[in-house]
Amino acid sequence: MEREIKIAPSILSADFSKMGEELERAEKAGADVVHIDVMDGVFVPNITFGMKMVKDLRKLSDLPFDCHLMIVEPWKYVDKFAAVGADYITVHYEACGEKTGEVLKLIRNNGVKCGLAINPDTDFEKVKKYIGCCDLFLVMSVFPGFGGQKFISDVLEKCRKAREEIDKRGYSCVLEIDGGINGETVKLAADAGCDFIVAGSAIFGAEDIAKAIKTLKNI
Repeated sequence: MEREIKIAPSILSADFSKMGEELERAEKAGADVVHIDVMDGVFVPNITFGMKMVKDLRKLSDLPFDCHLMIVEPWKYVDKFAAVGADYITVHYEACGEKTGEVLKLIRNNGVKCGLAINPDTDFEKVKKYIGCCDLFLVMSVFPGFGGQKFISDVLEKCRKAREEIDKRGYSCVLEIDGGINGETVKLAADAGCDFIVAGSAIFGAEDIAKAIKTLKNI
């Protein structure tokens, strides 16, 4: 069965001074999912936004919100992001460690789809056992913290392994990739089995974002 590839613009690359307009622009341009990077300046060397931003943006869109928590002790904030309108809450294995399974259950218990992310240098075998517990599995193709980084092609092998595991066991889990996506790397990601493609500067840095999204989908 042919997979449906969905494009998830990352609002980390949007103009923060007019975030509402940027969100509406992306939705009209054909975005499928909104990727929201939440950074605390501790787990990653950058600070972005939190619950209030999600709550305010939720008023403007019915698109699925994928809240990617790049923070320490993410379990302390699951209920808060669920309450303000997250559709997916994605946490990092590197932040959860042995609590990973427990945190994924907590997310689902809050009525939200659960996601698990891994950094480029994390061994896939460490997280393989959690894929069946996930609604979304995210492979980072850059080290998290800043947009506009160069795609790390070595992670494609992890994507292929994750795709094989999902298909072999019949898991209802989407495979997502985030980092360095452009007109060249999007095909590599799709060919490696990814369902959700997160793109930031390739969309919000384009003069015509409708054309940018359409181009990524067509490739």
